[in-house]
Amino acid sequence: MNAKCQCGQLSAALTGASTTVIACHCSACQRRTGSPFGVLAYYPSESVEITGTATRYERSTLTGGIFETFFCPVCGSTVYARAWKNPALIGIAVGAICDPSYPAPMWSVWEEGKHDWVEIPAPGGHFPQGRT
Repeated sequence: MNAKCQCGQLSAALTGASTTVIACHCSACQRRTGSPFGVLAYYPSESVEITGTATRYERSTLTGGIFETFFCPVCGSTVYARAWKNPALIGIAVGAICDPSYPAPMWSVWEEGKHDWVEIPAPGGHFPQGRT
């Protein structure tokens, strides 16, 4: 399975299954995606092979950590992300995988920022704030 940006310059080859899929409704993810939420599928870093050039953006989290997003410098698409609290995992933007049969999120977090019309089926749980 592969994830890639709009222009195809930045891609991630994925082997194996993701460990979890999370829909996040925080304001940073809304602004990062230009959508009411962001969805990342987390894979062990050894299961991800990145090719192409990425621009890195780093922001502080509310819990004092760092969250990094990596996007294509040509077309601007976010392809992957990393949270310092889970350094062994890489979050892949589910939209970059572009597979309508990809599994739905297992968790829905920071739901106090969720738009009223959004419904996320999350069998693992719904959390008003981040998952601990």
